[in-house]
Amino acid sequence: MKPRTRTLTIESHHTMPRKKPATNSAEPKKILLVDDHPLMRRGQADLLNRELDFAVCGEAGTAREAMEAIAKLKPDLVLVDMGLPDKDGLELIKDIQALHPGLPVLAMSMQDESLYAPRVLRAGGRGYVMKQEGPERLAAAIRTVLSGQVALSPRMSAKVLESMVGGTGKADAGPEAKLTDRELEVLRLFGEGWSTDEIAGRLHLSPKTVDVHRGHIKEKLGFKTTPEFTRFAIRWVASQGGPSV
Repeated sequence: MKPRTRTLTIESHHTMPRKKPATNSAEPKKILLVDDHPLMRRGQADLLNRELDFAVCGEAGTAREAMEAIAKLKPDLVLVDMGLPDKDGLELIKDIQALHPGLPVLAMSMQDESLYAPRVLRAGGRGYVMKQEGPERLAAAIRTVLSGQVALSPRMSAKVLESMVGGTGKADAGPEAKLTDRELEVLRLFGEGWSTDEIAGRLHLSPKTVDVHRGHIKEKLGFKTTPEFTRFAIRWVASQGGPSV
């Protein structure tokens, strides 16, 4: 399987005129959208700009562009897609928190919430929303995060609390929960059909380091051969809804 071709853009966002809040109301909160699909960003921007308390201030298609946009536009919240062409969303969240401590980040993805939401929180994110959710859920999650709270689905909130109170670790379900964030990213990319050299280039690693990560994944998941690992990776990506979007 060949890697998808992606169009990357970064822009300050100007949208159609909309109703303004009353003069004594607070200024709309500035939202930065980070997603490598222009149509997805445009749809999100149109939806969020209809809300009187939000204003999409910019868009970015890569992690690098996102960091540049944050420095330039000073958003109040960053909405981050988990699958970016130059860096995993988890790594971007860590970078944001390292350079802009306290900046609220809300992750949005098709990927399994039970696996990724706890990782997003550990990386410094403040919430996780599935892309299948409706616009009302997204707007509510943004308001929750902007108010200083964590935004998760009721089901995920219960799992996280159970894990914290009972120490069971159930919030991360499945054998892949044993993997580090980097190993999970490598597993996903192999499952999407990327070669060792392509993964190395994308993650700015050496091919040898990618092979080391693959070896650790095989050991943790109990695979003896590379074909076993590859079949699992492909099935796992398919179970997550296909290549990251």
